[in-house]
Amino acid sequence: MPTTAAPTALPPLDLDRLPGIRARLALRAAEHDRDASFPTEGFALAHDAGLLTATVATRHGGPGAGLADTVRILRALGGGDPAVALVTAMTLFTHAAEARSANWPRAGYAELLAEAAAGPALVNALRVEPELGSPVRGGLPATTARRDGDDWLLTGHKIYSTGAVGLSRLLVWARTDEDPVRVGSFIVRAGSPGLTVERTWNHLGLRASRSDDVLLDSVRVPLGDVVVLAEPGPAAPDPVAGAWGALGLAALYLGVAGAARDWLTGFLHERVPTALGAPLATLPRFRSAVGEIEAALVGADTLVDALAARIDTGDTEAVGQAGIAKLLGVRAAITAVEQAVALIGNHGLTLDNPLQRHFRDVLCGRVHTPQDDSVLLAAGRTALARHRPEPAPSDSPSSSAASAPSAAPKGN
Repeated sequence: MPTTAAPTALPPLDLDRLPGIRARLALRAAEHDRDASFPTEGFALAHDAGLLTATVATRHGGPGAGLADTVRILRALGGGDPAVALVTAMTLFTHAAEARSANWPRAGYAELLAEAAAGPALVNALRVEPELGSPVRGGLPATTARRDGDDWLLTGHKIYSTGAVGLSRLLVWARTDEDPVRVGSFIVRAGSPGLTVERTWNHLGLRASRSDDVLLDSVRVPLGDVVVLAEPGPAAPDPVAGAWGALGLAALYLGVAGAARDWLTGFLHERVPTALGAPLATLPRFRSAVGEIEAALVGADTLVDALAARIDTGDTEAVGQAGIAKLLGVRAAITAVEQAVALIGNHGLTLDNPLQRHFRDVLCGRVHTPQDDSVLLAAGRTALARHRPEPAPSDSPSSSAASAPSAAPKGN
């Protein structure tokens, strides 16, 4: 049966609006950070420009944007309000995965798109649990789905559920109570009876992301509203999905670092110490320091953009390098903001200036999958395998001769 949903009147994608949206998001980012309040108006801005549905497939009436456009979107939003960028990223990744695999139930996805045509329809996968931690390290969820007539009843507890308070759909990773057990992502609608978002998020960075706990108490989900329900096992990972996540999140945090650089350069032009009688921007020491920051960010941005463009063409080598690009991009972003703080001292750490917020936010880049240890382990394993010397054939004449004992010299 075809999985193509009827075309919907999604808002047109307008990437030319990105600079203005970035600026408007930045106007209220400090307020949302201070109050840890969800930036609802920011998602309305993103929706109006078609940013939240950019990766919806053309067969569903969407623009079908690729990874190159996605990193452009997330870098801009990250420079305005990274909380808006992060939840947008999860939504865009979900639509992109559906464009590639068509795993959603047809009616359920059509319903989501109808909501997305009318207003922001945010989506995220809820996978982390108190005992399990991140499932990327292995293990089965404790959240359970029990069959009850034509429904599943979901019961469990999810943590670090980014954007939960504002999501339209929550993709809850759970196990069935069957024998044998199956696992899958159950599509839970916002406001479902038994669904509670418990305000627990009190983080140093990305405070407005509202990555709260989600409690499920016999939440009903229709039997067919599940994405990939199958027996657990060593399923092959989706490297393309991993590459989208790695490069998209790297771009987001490079956007944060770009905002920090922009504030720094403005400060250096405006700051005129009495003893100097000229802006700090005129001093070679400050120019060189800003040059270091700029070089790192330009290099990381260029790497992310280049790999994203190659992945859009189906380049499998670029897919394999995305994790390394995420590591390098996030390191460059964090180092750039650290250098900016060190350069101006107390001005960088006062709550009256945004640099301290950028510093707190950019540190969150290390938390996302793939994490540094996994990237380095995989990169090292690949490099060692690629450069492993070939053993000499044991049955070749030369090796046989070399290994044969030499003849004993004749006596007199």
